[in-house]
Amino acid sequence: MPRFFIDLHDGSNFVKDTEGFDLPDHAAAQERAIRIMAKIAQGFPGTAEREDYLAAIRDADGRVVMRVHLSLDVERIETA
Repeated sequence: MPRFFIDLHDGSNFVKDTEGFDLPDHAAAQERAIRIMAKIAQGFPGTAEREDYLAAIRDADGRVVMRVHLSLDVERIETA
């Protein structure tokens, strides 16, 4: 079974996945990354106005095969 590594970056912090996941294919790796990003989004503070995360999925050879982006951008609209 192929091994995939999911590295995370938030613009200032980088977490390199050194263990990886045994997953059947790219679709399963995408699903795993999306689940990880959903957990990250659940941890956003209610006062957050801007959050950006990137998950880079690497194969066993170290090649990036996919990127998943997560962004939160609050835009306040002033009304009269």
